[in-house]
Amino acid sequence: MNLCVIPARGGSKRIPRKNIRVFAGKPMIAYAIQAAQKSGLFGRIVVSTDDEEVAKISREIGAEVPFLRPNEISDDHTPTVPVIAHAIRELEANGEKLRYVCCIYPCVPFIEETDLKKTLALLEQGNSEYSFPVAEYPSPIQRALKLGMGNQVSPFYPEFELSRTQDLERAYHDVGQFYWGSKKTWLTNPKIHAHSLGCVIPSWRVADIDNPEDWLRAEQLYKIFSETKKTSEETI
Repeated sequence: MNLCVIPARGGSKRIPRKNIRVFAGKPMIAYAIQAAQKSGLFGRIVVSTDDEEVAKISREIGAEVPFLRPNEISDDHTPTVPVIAHAIRELEANGEKLRYVCCIYPCVPFIEETDLKKTLALLEQGNSEYSFPVAEYPSPIQRALKLGMGNQVSPFYPEFELSRTQDLERAYHDVGQFYWGSKKTWLTNPKIHAHSLGCVIPSWRVADIDNPEDWLRAEQLYKIFSETKKTSEETI
């Protein structure tokens, strides 16, 4: 059985109650839960939280919350892997047999179930421990600049200062939506990026939501893209 774990603790300092705050008409966590449901990939969809309100709303949307996450792995400094490993151990202690496990972050309004399927297929066909979606940087990282004293500009990589953009190697970044791995991998390998396969998705479906300005921008983009998609489907 494949398992989906959505880590969604109650505390959020920059955007209070971020995981269950209403985004474009529904609680933010609903986008993660519903994408997992629509994909048809999972035997169980579990939310790992330390918060009773998050648990209640998650259950109403259709996820399971079979346990509350302990405080020692619910603070600002807890990495993702220990949270997923904890969920795996909790379920296996109750007799569940797991194969692949997907961690889906709770604030992913642009997630699509087709990406979940493609990224799992990549893991199944490849020879790696994890797989997750990536997007291309909008500008070559070899031409990155830094600011020193008095706003003095200098290149991070002086050797590429005169290189043509089209001659530089493309670079990609983790979009922060979800991660696939086998049960064993989640229990034994904490280094996701060093042992992974990347599934490329378009950059317009990538949004970091870390402060109120990010939230407003993402919500407006979501509404625009949703309306565009609806209009396109109606004209087919």
